[in-house]
Amino acid sequence: MRQRPIQQGTPGNLPSELSGFVGRGAELAEVARLLDSSRLVTVTGVGGVGKSRLALAAAGIAADTGQERYCDGVWLAELSCVRDPALVAVTLAEALGLTDHTARPPRTVLAEHLAGRRLLLVLDGFEHLVDETAELVRELLRRCPGLRVLAAGRRPLALDGELALPLAPPVPEEAMALLAQRAAAAVPGFAVTAANRAVLAELCARLDGIPLALELAAGRLRALSPAQVLARLEDRFALLTGGARGVLPRHRALRTAIGWSHELCTARERLLWARLSVFAGPFDLDAAEYVCAGPDLPVDCVLDLVDELLAQSLLVREETSAGVRYRMLETVRMYGAGWLESLGDAGRLRRRHRDWYLGLATWCELDWFSPRQEEVAALVEAALPNLRLALECCLDDPEEAHLGQYLAGTLWFFWAGCGRLSEGRHWLDRSLENAPVQPEHAGARLKALWVLGYVAALQGDPVAAMSALYECRDGAAQTGNAVAAAYAVHRLGCLALVSDDMPRAAELLGAALERYRKAGELNSNVLMCQVELAMALAFQGEAAGALALCEEVRDICEERGERWTKAYALYVLAYAALEAGGTAEARRLLTECVTINHAFRDLVGLVLALELLALVTALEGHPAEAAVLQGGAEPMWDGVGLQLFGSGYFNAPRLRCRERAGELLGAERYASCAEHGRTLPAQALVERALRGPLETGNPPAPPRGNRRADQPVRLRPLDQRA
Repeated sequence: MRQRPIQQGTPGNLPSELSGFVGRGAELAEVARLLDSSRLVTVTGVGGVGKSRLALAAAGIAADTGQERYCDGVWLAELSCVRDPALVAVTLAEALGLTDHTARPPRTVLAEHLAGRRLLLVLDGFEHLVDETAELVRELLRRCPGLRVLAAGRRPLALDGELALPLAPPVPEEAMALLAQRAAAAVPGFAVTAANRAVLAELCARLDGIPLALELAAGRLRALSPAQVLARLEDRFALLTGGARGVLPRHRALRTAIGWSHELCTARERLLWARLSVFAGPFDLDAAEYVCAGPDLPVDCVLDLVDELLAQSLLVREETSAGVRYRMLETVRMYGAGWLESLGDAGRLRRRHRDWYLGLATWCELDWFSPRQEEVAALVEAALPNLRLALECCLDDPEEAHLGQYLAGTLWFFWAGCGRLSEGRHWLDRSLENAPVQPEHAGARLKALWVLGYVAALQGDPVAAMSALYECRDGAAQTGNAVAAAYAVHRLGCLALVSDDMPRAAELLGAALERYRKAGELNSNVLMCQVELAMALAFQGEAAGALALCEEVRDICEERGERWTKAYALYVLAYAALEAGGTAEARRLLTECVTINHAFRDLVGLVLALELLALVTALEGHPAEAAVLQGGAEPMWDGVGLQLFGSGYFNAPRLRCRERAGELLGAERYASCAEHGRTLPAQALVERALRGPLETGNPPAPPRGNRRADQPVRLRPLDQRA
């Protein structure tokens, strides 16, 4: 999503305005006044009245004018696509750019991140999760004194201290201005004239000035005159309000607007609208064709129908890193969902939706081991709301629990390789807990178990990891599943590696590689196993064996276009180069390693590479820059996990860098440089690391007895050195 231009130095993720914001000056001023008086302000009102646009506009003003109050930025969290209450905190963490690999609850991660910061958090679309959102907001406001929240929803959060702004439709002059602007965008050359002003004013009045209704009406002006629109609207009002006595007028007006647009659609357009309502968030044309086509809606008609829905503003077209996507406004989607239920076809469409995303995940897992890794990562990122919905569909039916296990396990590459360990752990746990054991689907359960073991090991949760992996190993032995057995042994070796048991790790990882070869398995996991074996050897001083293994992995990765595993091979090669005194070669290797890990949001690989690069920088004679990099990397460990943080082997570069740079700088200056690094955002830290040191002049002389930069470096823990 394009980011809204924000004054330099003000972080945030507010989206750019794609169409002009019309009027609402008094309401914007009132939001600002309320934010001066309360740390929680909620804009309430009927769907389509403009709550989201007002909140975003007010947040944009705050970002431009409130740098002191909101020095840590203005951030938007969109909750309308979230269905699982447990993911509210995860979604807020994603919106803030947090990546956490620990087993800590996401709300704890959020609270700790926000505790010392001053920012404005905008929450939009929370009404279907109001209880969970209110509970989380209460806790965050209590624990984070610098936090203010601006919420937009159909009802208040009902928390102490909350100030609500009920949002009415705009005044007639603003409604007319909005309709005129949107009509001019739809019909080039359109203008308000003396001839059409009265009709347009009546149209605004009949629609109660509700922005969504006005935008839909403007879209119809492509095909109809204002008078024709007004005439058709008259009939639709009578049709759609006759049986809804006692409902607030604005509710009737919104249903009139949506229902009127629905009535103006052809039968096939209505049918596609209803069927598209099964999607959560963005979807592409291929998905729409598979899920929605049938005997009554031929697949070769879907593109034209999508185009018509776009023209009528019932769909929104978006450019994403994964390509063109379509999205329904939530109010429009809900109206279509009601029609789908009335047709009695909702269950079948949800299953087709589930099947499409099962297939998408399967294809992405296979394509992960290819030159298209970054495309796959972007594709899964764009599809995540729908993948979540597919997981929910699987897990809602105990008879289909195996499909949920398969889907959660198949996304291992996204959980582990793209910074999503916490969410992956959530779905893996859910898919396995209380699920009936289905012998005919044992393979799906075994896959979920070894992936759970992998994720838990990286989170620093050895108890959960061992439990899952032993169950997988035993189940694989009972069912004769050689591939699952290999994965179980592999991940037990990975667990030994992060637990500092290097002899055991080498034994298990070597055995897993042999099992993989016998089973004919070759993919990113298999190559990662070889890299992890190389790590175990390198940590024990067997540099030659580690180099041979990683050079082979690097060659295979370059041949296949695989980059994620290659980054870990580069890390081990850099480690070996540094131990041999090759600081220049280590920097070259680590620069590529950091670039890849950052692109994939792989926090584990990134923090390891940054700390080794910090040591290289210190050994090159730039201790101040090394301290900055080391300080910036340290907070990342909080999201990696206690097990890795407590590892003597993985921590050795960090401790060696602190020792070297501290000796050259002195304790006070080292602490100052490291503190500066801790204040840098991840993007700025990575850019600085890739740029290299800019220090000028002669580096400080090494303390008496210190090594030269080109001498070998011992990185193993002191008690492990020969």
